[in-house]
Amino acid sequence: MKMLQHKFVEFIPHKIEEGILYISLDYCTAIHRCACGCGNEVVTPISPTDWKLSFNGKAISLHPSIGNWNFECQSHYWIKNNNVEYAGRWTKEEIDVGRVQDKNHKTQYFECDQSLSELPAKPIKTKARIWSTIANFFKLS
Repeated sequence: MKMLQHKFVEFIPHKIEEGILYISLDYCTAIHRCACGCGNEVVTPISPTDWKLSFNGKAISLHPSIGNWNFECQSHYWIKNNNVEYAGRWTKEEIDVGRVQDKNHKTQYFECDQSLSELPAKPIKTKARIWSTIANFFKLS
């Protein structure tokens, strides 16, 4: 397969047709049949720690590449402007390193998110407080 058509849907259909990339923005998910032709369904969650979707008004791109390491085919490709661009095969070691990097990226992302919510709330200076500080300054002079 060299090209995918894109189709925006609310719900992912029960029957996934070959050659179509279904995108549900409501559920932040894209799905298609593996580009190698093996027939497996490839789910790509769209999120800050998974895939990013670009749409230029005519074509779809997904980033990063799609590595189907859990499938027998172990196909590896990019979807750029609706075109399938095959990438080189990865060794088991490269796959393992990639999985560790993905896990670390997710851990860092969610730890950062959590640490922000744990920060103590700082009082926000309001205009009234600023003006009262200025007024007090002039009263003391």
